[in-house]
Amino acid sequence: MAKTLFDKVWDSHVVRSIEGGPDVFFIDRHFIHEVTSPVAFLGLESRGNSVLYPEKTFATADHNTPTINQHLPVEDKLSANQLDALERNAAKHGISHWGLGDKNNGIVHVVGPENGITLPGATIVCGDSHTSTHGAFGAIAFGIGTSEVEMVLSTQCIMQPKPKKMRININGKLGLGVTPKDVALFIISKQTTSGATGYFVEYAGQVFRDMSMEGRMTVCNLSIEMGARGGMIAPDEKTFEYIKGRALTPKGKDWDKAMEYWNTLFTDEDATFDIEFNYDASEIEPMITYGTNPGMGMGVTKSIPNAAQVEGGVETYKKSLGYMHFNEGESMIGKKIDYVFLGSCTNGRIEDFRAFCSIIEGRKKAPHVIAWLVPGSHKVVEQIKAEGLDTIIADAGFELREPGCSACLAMNDDKVPAGKLAVSTSNRNFEGRQGPGSRTLLASPLMAAASAVEGVVTDPRVLMVG
Repeated sequence: MAKTLFDKVWDSHVVRSIEGGPDVFFIDRHFIHEVTSPVAFLGLESRGNSVLYPEKTFATADHNTPTINQHLPVEDKLSANQLDALERNAAKHGISHWGLGDKNNGIVHVVGPENGITLPGATIVCGDSHTSTHGAFGAIAFGIGTSEVEMVLSTQCIMQPKPKKMRININGKLGLGVTPKDVALFIISKQTTSGATGYFVEYAGQVFRDMSMEGRMTVCNLSIEMGARGGMIAPDEKTFEYIKGRALTPKGKDWDKAMEYWNTLFTDEDATFDIEFNYDASEIEPMITYGTNPGMGMGVTKSIPNAAQVEGGVETYKKSLGYMHFNEGESMIGKKIDYVFLGSCTNGRIEDFRAFCSIIEGRKKAPHVIAWLVPGSHKVVEQIKAEGLDTIIADAGFELREPGCSACLAMNDDKVPAGKLAVSTSNRNFEGRQGPGSRTLLASPLMAAASAVEGVVTDPRVLMVG
């Protein structure tokens, strides 16, 4: 019987199927961080349980960490307590822990692939919605809640109904200035924030085959923003080349054995999906959001839609525009911005910094713009310095910060003040996401760089050589 990639990975991890209920589903890799794990460990201990397979769990500090002066004690008491709890719990249960100052520390969805923890055909969970990032390697990866974190710690399994299957095909060649972030925002604008609810998405077609692994991670990262349980891309030679030789990948004969399995991870020709969508690369231009969810996005040359053109409640739509201080029919180009954020598990990798630097090199940051450039890990910092990108950043008037989730979410010191407008390479633009009253425009590293230089929302193509 023909199977999809998703079926092959899912079915091979079902420990038990409950008729009319969820599957008991085995988890290969479990990532934890300081925010969603402390309560899970308290529940574990209150029941007198231990961690069943500590070697399958990996802890890193990222959400509440400062991005300057990480060598000093964390000032915020709640953050400090959570970071201490993560360190204590990891030590007590024999779990690998990469805290502040560790050379492997960084955002969980950046350091997992970097260190070879993320592998094709694996099942991966974390108490973080953007765990779908790891699907770029042909893995089934999704976020879980705190009670489920406890369940995985104690049993290495989770109770999970099998999602329906969706395939999104995009063929053709992307145009100048169109990045994987733009591809993802384009898809979400078409699907809306609920269009993939109940589905696991496979991305297929030339556009995804042509993408780097960093680009594929960006696309899969944003799967959750259209309601999907997760997203995945079939592994290929790019995948295998990326993971080969990393710290925790199989070596020698174990690599050869793993490759035998990984080479079977593709959707069979006659396999069927519950629903499929087809788009052409020529439809996609650099994207920008204008509202308060990731589905409210458009090509940067377009105008903000009128309420009558938008599906859903007119009042809700107008409320969103009111929060953003925008009007129907306006262009986004030329709107004055206050902040720029480059980073997050969506766009905090070396490729994103290369793209940003390709725009700012030889130029200067607009004087009124505050910019936070936050690498996703210490390994990314090392690459930035090795390639001389730190010099380009400094010469253009920007400052490179230390790794962490930073201004993706208002859980640390990097908060955008109320009323201020930020162009952000992160994944969510909800009301107050980057700080109470803050206003967020989601965009690619190229558009973030162009806007930081010009001081207003800018189509990056005007600063690029075709």
